[in-house]
Amino acid sequence: MSLGHSALRARAPGQNEGVTEPSAEPLGEARPPFSRKWVDLDGPVHYIDYGGPADAPVLLLVHGLGGSVLNWAAAGPPLAQSCRVLAVDLVGFGRTRSVGTSPTIDGNRRLLERFVDTVVGHPVVLVGNSMGGLLSLLVADARPDIVAGLVLVDPALPVGITAPPDPLVGLIFTGYAIPAVGNVVMARRRSFMSAEAQAKAILRLSSVDSHRIPSELWREHLALARERDESCPDADAELVVAARSLLFVLAHRRRIDELTRRMVVPVLLLHGAQDRLVPLAAARRVAALNPLWRFEVAENVGHMPQLEAPDWAVGHILDWLATEGDIAARTARA
Repeated sequence: MSLGHSALRARAPGQNEGVTEPSAEPLGEARPPFSRKWVDLDGPVHYIDYGGPADAPVLLLVHGLGGSVLNWAAAGPPLAQSCRVLAVDLVGFGRTRSVGTSPTIDGNRRLLERFVDTVVGHPVVLVGNSMGGLLSLLVADARPDIVAGLVLVDPALPVGITAPPDPLVGLIFTGYAIPAVGNVVMARRRSFMSAEAQAKAILRLSSVDSHRIPSELWREHLALARERDESCPDADAELVVAARSLLFVLAHRRRIDELTRRMVVPVLLLHGAQDRLVPLAAARRVAALNPLWRFEVAENVGHMPQLEAPDWAVGHILDWLATEGDIAARTARA
């Protein structure tokens, strides 16, 4: 189904949060051709160019911890019907190795800034999931000249007593946080779980119903996991470094709250109601800090709506670009 602006529901000004039940059906149309590309930013950086109209706003899709450009494979093509769409592999993930750049939050923030400056050359709308959402916020704060607007999809946010993490997720990240323990945990996990099994576990943890993810995308995620296992001996170490850096940034709740309050670019916040990694309560708390943000909740969806409910995610993004995010869409045009 093609998602044009005319098919989407406009939201009245001041209506901050909407809750909808997305369709469980994946996008039915075939994925159009796209281009795999590389750019040298103190080392080879891999990205996907989904194309799109030449005079359309540019969206840069940013994945989360342990993810890759494949996390956007269901949403990229339909977005490219109305927008120019790029998706980048962050340092230490996908096919971008940590050569010359650190896989930390600060290292990947600088990577995104250089990517926009070098590849796009004008402001973009950053669309970030999980850690990619937090990175998008940080880029918008550090370099407001290159960010026209933000779409935050289940962004990584501080958790606490009012928004406790899932027990399993809390245990995993506690292991990452303790020096030396994270590497030991990863080594033991690798000893009894193949790369494909780990990739399956991540997709299942990130979704309410992993059967909603199209089978071809399952195959591509597992194939990439095998490829990284064979060609990236430092993949586990890079993940641990990135995870610790993420936890360090999230520990500074006041900084994130202040950043949220002073954010002046248009922002769309999307969140899955059954997200096990970032509780819905954490998203509601942050959304309340800035009433200008539009906030939408997907019932019965987990941490990656763009994979589990792509029609829902794409529909809200395009609707926002045509309404509250119109100034962002116009600024992000070439």
